[in-house]
Amino acid sequence: MTATPPEKRLYIKTWGCQMNVYDSERMADVLRPLGYGMTDTPDNADLMVLNTCHIREKAAEKVYSDLGRLREIKEDRAASGLSTTIAVAGCVAQAEGAEIMRRQPAVDLVVGPQAYHQLPELIARAHRASGERLSAAFEPEEKFDALPKDRQANGFTAFLTVQEGCDKFCTFCVVPYTRGGEFSRPIEAVLAEARSLASQGVREVTLLGQNVNAYAGGLAALVRRLAEIPGLDRIRYTTSHPRDMDDDLIAAHADLPQLAPYLHLPVQSGSDRILRAMNRKHTAAEYVAMIERVRASRPDIALSGDFIVGFPGEADKDFEATLDLIRAVSYASAFSFKYSRRPGTPASAMPGQVAEPVKEARLATLNALLDEQQRAFNTTQVGRTLDVLFERPGRHLGQILGRSPYLQAVHADGPQSLIGQIVPVRIESAAKMSLAGSLAVAQPLELA
Repeated sequence: MTATPPEKRLYIKTWGCQMNVYDSERMADVLRPLGYGMTDTPDNADLMVLNTCHIREKAAEKVYSDLGRLREIKEDRAASGLSTTIAVAGCVAQAEGAEIMRRQPAVDLVVGPQAYHQLPELIARAHRASGERLSAAFEPEEKFDALPKDRQANGFTAFLTVQEGCDKFCTFCVVPYTRGGEFSRPIEAVLAEARSLASQGVREVTLLGQNVNAYAGGLAALVRRLAEIPGLDRIRYTTSHPRDMDDDLIAAHADLPQLAPYLHLPVQSGSDRILRAMNRKHTAAEYVAMIERVRASRPDIALSGDFIVGFPGEADKDFEATLDLIRAVSYASAFSFKYSRRPGTPASAMPGQVAEPVKEARLATLNALLDEQQRAFNTTQVGRTLDVLFERPGRHLGQILGRSPYLQAVHADGPQSLIGQIVPVRIESAAKMSLAGSLAVAQPLELA
């Protein structure tokens, strides 16, 4: 009788956006037929993957810092006669692949976000110590065609990439250079993946794209088809661009109970002068008018946004315009950043770079206003009964944790048998980041 070879162990560390989370899950799918099972620690991993993001400040340096630690683990394992492969994936790999290989010889291969379907062959080449070790070509259609069709669900919610890349060329952004131009997956491929996820118990999907509402054929049409899938009770999407927020998608928020009352619609600045410098191609007034149309369609919608402070040339009056826009819109949540230069982007060479202390002061002021609005929105939920999709046990004994339709974290005391179910919860208290409540319907006691 032939002994079964031991499972090889795969460690993946993921930075950045939800799309990178999706990509990491698909890397695990690609590598599973090779005998790789997941591990939470790099110390016992046969293959270590850093799935990187180039959006955050000093992203590349953080990667090199982690690579130094992984190199030490690789050397320790080698002393014990164990082979280890180190791979760098994602947007930093796309932008700085050759430099990564030069600076850190312990790296065995570099793979861009459109080429991770080639991981099995790249690993084989690395093991043979020959052939190309860097793959970063933009071939999204080939990538999605090559991915395994039998994606394994991991829980009751899932990310689902439907669109990649960007044609907007905002002057601060590296995405067009690291993810390439806009590409939309065929609708039937998206529907097939969603049906597979639903058949495995997934109740909620979040559709992903750099400009997800630029989905070819219309995001609203896709959402309407997804809403027909039995068991798929919630649909979300992110990230959207104001220029692609069309009437059909706004109407879908009114028409489809499955489409969550939550919209992430970045504006970045409230100053028209700065918006022009950013190449956003919309004005602050146009953005606010669009929000009014969305709220007319779905009055209870929770709004989220992105803001950059300290963009080159931003004066005090420009920053005040951003604060005015935030007060006019009122956000349930938001993401805010200090501008930081990205090599190769037009903004990195613009005059009028804002001093770091000024950026820090503006960010603190901006965050204080956004925090106040988030607390206020959460407080309005107290006394309401919200449908909560419970996803996992909470931190305390007897507690379960889930998400409201507005994407708020909600915890309540209840049996773990409710995990994976959507349950009405009476909201009793609110904090900045979460809500607490009690089950609105009594549940039978679980036997010990």
